[in-house]
Amino acid sequence: MAGRTLMGLHLHLDPVGGAAGDMFIAAMLHARPDLTDRVLADVAAVLPAEVGHPALTEHVASGIMSRQFRLVLADGGTAARHGTDTTYKAMRALLETAPLSDGTADAACAILHRIAEAEAKVHNIPIDRVHFHEIADWDALMDVTAAGSICAALDGATYSLAPLPLGGGLVDTAHGKLPVPAPATALILQGYDWHDDGIAGERVTPTGAAILAHVTGGSHGTRPPGRLSGVGSGAGTRVMQGLPNILRVTMFDTATSGMMQDQLVQLSCDIDDMTGEELGAATDTLRATAGVVDVLLLTAMGKKSRPVVRIDLLVQPDAAEAVAARMFDVTSTLGLRRSVVDRLILPRSIETTPDGTRRKRTRRPAGHDTLKVESDDLDASPTLAARRTAARKGETEG
Repeated sequence: MAGRTLMGLHLHLDPVGGAAGDMFIAAMLHARPDLTDRVLADVAAVLPAEVGHPALTEHVASGIMSRQFRLVLADGGTAARHGTDTTYKAMRALLETAPLSDGTADAACAILHRIAEAEAKVHNIPIDRVHFHEIADWDALMDVTAAGSICAALDGATYSLAPLPLGGGLVDTAHGKLPVPAPATALILQGYDWHDDGIAGERVTPTGAAILAHVTGGSHGTRPPGRLSGVGSGAGTRVMQGLPNILRVTMFDTATSGMMQDQLVQLSCDIDDMTGEELGAATDTLRATAGVVDVLLLTAMGKKSRPVVRIDLLVQPDAAEAVAARMFDVTSTLGLRRSVVDRLILPRSIETTPDGTRRKRTRRPAGHDTLKVESDDLDASPTLAARRTAARKGETEG
């Protein structure tokens, strides 16, 4: 995803009343009003003027000053989209070809893909045949675009999420009445924590679910210590008795060391009955699996004094289930250890020297940079001495 890295910005999302696309956008723009012009410009790029325009307005929800984000229809306009252009493929093409800010299309398409993937599984159809019902209107397309614009503008920020309100009852859809949470919503947010506050109705929409899953990366995340730097509340349209129907965002500045924080899933197992060739093949397969960040093999002494090899993987949270299944397929293990780990990362970039050598520049907490040549670019060296000489040359400033 394109965009600048925001070291030390953490956003905690609290779906007090629920979560929908418009509530997320309103809360974020309440907390970060400096993003408003960018977001409105991106929405204008996909929203025809004859349909209407977006509006960000003040709203008081149960005594709490909030913001609402909505589509104001033009005279004679309609929010409904008709025809064949509501397929996932067509909607994605619209986002990819619109003149959007850097990173907006990528983020918006990623959110859209989560909805399409869930709908395809729910209805057992190919993803390109998915017709959106939750986002089959202009204002929901506006929500996906606006949320993508915000995510791209805050690229590098981390997020955490409080437990979600379960709701209850039935919701009207294009397929008739369905249980709450709607099937697509439940699928997108599988693995997240929910609570029942006794208030029925649809509390989390599929679009809201996709946005939350996109920013949190598939898990609730951890709220790090930091200085509270901003608060925003996005209000929904429903009025609830005794509860503000808002999604609240609190922003924390954690920029004390120049480090970034993210969260990964650690998967590990111990192997004592595979050959070296088999382990090598399995490791290569796992390293090439989507969502795998790092693979580590360690030797140890296991049960019955047998030598064992521990396979230790760091995985993106939303890929953990698929990677776990792949580990069971390519190794002999009968079980896996799984844990969520927090990771601290130093900001880095890749640059190319005048002779074409790639090197990684890393900013250390003390403020100085270190350089490391890409190992692949040293493979042509005929000897170890030549390799080390080339590395020293590439890791020298200038």
